[in-house]
Amino acid sequence: MGEQKVSLVEDQEQMQDFVRKLLNDVQALEYMLKNDWFEKDITRIGAEQEMCMVDTKTFKPACIAMEALETMKKYEWVETELAKFNLETNMIPRELKGKCLSQMENENVRNLTRIREKLEKFGADIILTGVLPTLRKFDLTLDNLTPKKRYFALMESINKQLIGNSYELRLSGIDELLLKHSSPMLEACNTSFQVHLQVSPDEFVKMYNIAQALAAPVMAISANSPIVFGRRLWHESRIAMFQQALDTRTTHEHMRERSPRVSFGNGWLKKSILEIYHEDIARFRVLISSDVDEDSIDMIQKGEAPKLRALQVHNSTVYRWNRPCYGISDNGKPHLRIENRVLPAGPTMLDEMANAAFWLGAMVGMSDEIDDIREHIEWEDVSDNFSKAAKFGIDSKFTWFKDQKIAVSDLVLKKLLPIARKGLEKRKVNKADIDRYLGVIEQRAKKQMNGARWQLRAYSKFLKETSRDEALTCLTASIIKNQRTEKPIHTWKMPELNDLTHYHPTTIKVEEFMTTDVFTVQKDDIIEMVAEMMDWRKLRYMPVENTKGELSGLLSRRVILRHLIRNNNLNKKVNTVKDIMVENPITVSPNATILEAMQIMRDNEIGCLPVVLEKELIGVVTEMDFVRISSRLLERLKNG
Repeated sequence: MGEQKVSLVEDQEQMQDFVRKLLNDVQALEYMLKNDWFEKDITRIGAEQEMCMVDTKTFKPACIAMEALETMKKYEWVETELAKFNLETNMIPRELKGKCLSQMENENVRNLTRIREKLEKFGADIILTGVLPTLRKFDLTLDNLTPKKRYFALMESINKQLIGNSYELRLSGIDELLLKHSSPMLEACNTSFQVHLQVSPDEFVKMYNIAQALAAPVMAISANSPIVFGRRLWHESRIAMFQQALDTRTTHEHMRERSPRVSFGNGWLKKSILEIYHEDIARFRVLISSDVDEDSIDMIQKGEAPKLRALQVHNSTVYRWNRPCYGISDNGKPHLRIENRVLPAGPTMLDEMANAAFWLGAMVGMSDEIDDIREHIEWEDVSDNFSKAAKFGIDSKFTWFKDQKIAVSDLVLKKLLPIARKGLEKRKVNKADIDRYLGVIEQRAKKQMNGARWQLRAYSKFLKETSRDEALTCLTASIIKNQRTEKPIHTWKMPELNDLTHYHPTTIKVEEFMTTDVFTVQKDDIIEMVAEMMDWRKLRYMPVENTKGELSGLLSRRVILRHLIRNNNLNKKVNTVKDIMVENPITVSPNATILEAMQIMRDNEIGCLPVVLEKELIGVVTEMDFVRISSRLLERLKNG
């Protein structure tokens, strides 16, 4: 989040004081830019690694961040993230030259190895992936918010900006996800590998616009976030998840435009980095403040570079996918950076470093070949490419320079990889590093295989063989197993269910294995139609709901059969559902465990449990669900 000592804005006076300091920071930044205060003669790179922690038995989120960090106090490079199941590491800034790339990878490997060793005592491991496949909606309650003041302040501040009654997720891919959530904690779904590139102030506009154009192809080739809550969605679902998680807007009858706090941008940068800060301050209200003890204007007058704390706090609550960053170097000089936030975590540290090398090389290489990228491609095409890359990943087709239509793999192989190689060579990056990392990107493009495609293929395969929960568990276990080999994603084999030696379904909740694609009827429907529907779909039970989706009753095949036989014998007239349905059927909460559901069905000798949340029918559990789980466990015992 940048500045750590932040707090909720408690009153108008505090808000006004912080805004004054924010405006002073902008004024100080403008002065430093005009008077050439910034570091120019060096180009550094840096990165932040986000990760999820999972239980080594269940492969579900392990909410142990605070306990784990107690054992890592001497590690200054690891810190908390928004959720208790997340951690983040910060890598040492280094100059873009020589073996900087392999040094950064080695540092990352060393850091994560140390974290894994510490997590062993908690029965936990780490996984690098854009969205954790086994993450469940109920993992994202405020109970799992990291207990630090700045996170509580951020959540409360965003909630105060909410115009509607809830946050909504709407994504469609192979599957569809439509759901409401009570807090911005959905943001915690996302983990990324954020790469920083230091740029000279006089080239910031040029470089930032190049970063915008490169965002789509870089994201498409590196996509690794296709599965959310068991649904197969966008190849890089992080993009939509992050925006919608913090989207406080709602629908209206009017056409007024409101910008989300997470965005790609609204147009090219034209003259200065100040345009971004001006827009973000004008568009977005201050969410949190900080106890800023510096007077940036006074420091400027003394010839000292201020840290611009107020500006950094506000900048940390406006989430551009290419974010401008300000910092102070060890020599006391201020510098500017572009932070690339589109790159997902994983699939391996080698893959991440390959993504970083590709982006860094393409940034430098393209800046050498092109004076102004705005003369080669329209902003509308850049924005459209970004949306396509998020949705379709490596399968996308872009509009590129001179209105050329080109597939991702062709764009990467024929145009961008040669540019990236030249850029890294110009910076005198080690040749072996260049070959290694760009070689990974080359093979990924040739084989049409990245993390998103691998996950989608593996998960779709598993879904044909077992339950959704076991499929997600096996997928997550396979990712962790492959990550430990450090072999790049294009070499991974398709996993098998039996690769997971132990599966522990006893603690899963009803909402994780219930059937949500439910066929229902209403009270006034005729029995003959219900009987036909159940025959067509091979259903043994049929829930009855009203027009509001609330559960009204339950029908079974046995009850319908008995009714039809009796009616036929007595020549009675046609009856409706309400005449024979079981009223007030026994139900179960989505938060109940699988063992609790089995106990209810066994004690009451019933074969179907409607799942109800606040009267609304949200799914069903039948004896066949338990048969499937039991049969898989027996198969595992046999094969084990």
